[in-house]
Amino acid sequence: MAYTSDLTDKAWEIIEPLLPQKKQTRPSNWTKRQILDAILYQLKNGCNWIDLPKDFPPYSTVFWHYKQWRDAGVITRIMKQLHGMVREHSKKTENGQA
Repeated sequence: MAYTSDLTDKAWEIIEPLLPQKKQTRPSNWTKRQILDAILYQLKNGCNWIDLPKDFPPYSTVFWHYKQWRDAGVITRIMKQLHGMVREHSKKTENGQA
């Protein structure tokens, strides 16, 4: 099931390299994209973590990753990257280059 908060493939191509690349001792049951889609769903809809739809990873997994990424500055880096891209696109549009 797709949600309006889900990342597009193009957005994922931009964001994926900004996420930490840690070696895992065991394979994860969930992809980083699934976890980030769940985080975006929660942030957009303002629901409690425990109330995430059941087709997302378990809320404890999603919240753990959110806290790790937030504390490591990953969320801020993503926001700065996207903000910079929007500003650059806006400048090009103003100058008739779009």
